[in-house]
Amino acid sequence: MIVGIGVDLVDLPRFLRTLERTPALRERLFTPAERELNGRSLAGRFAAKEALIKALGGSEDVFWQEIEVLGDPSGAPILTTSGSTARRLAERGIESVHLSISHDGDAAIAFVVAEGGGPR
Repeated sequence: MIVGIGVDLVDLPRFLRTLERTPALRERLFTPAERELNGRSLAGRFAAKEALIKALGGSEDVFWQEIEVLGDPSGAPILTTSGSTARRLAERGIESVHLSISHDGDAAIAFVVAEGGGPR
């Protein structure tokens, strides 16, 4: 059963300007491993985190550092969660999260589908 869906679109030039103006955002929004990536990749990851928050129905008990976008062996993006964010997914009955990220021109988009048995 689909528990939630979320989508987010990031304007790449605007996102890069914001990161340049406010360097502390890298540390606030991204895990140490993610911070090493280029701005285009960070924009996709930011969109993925925002899309997950939308799929959850809000940001209560959800923290940026507890959401990480990794690649599976084939390179496909996967979302991992920890701490209170992982507990929030469990409370919503979410057993799996599907993620798609795409870049085109000056935009990055992410789409999340959260599946499971529903709230516990």
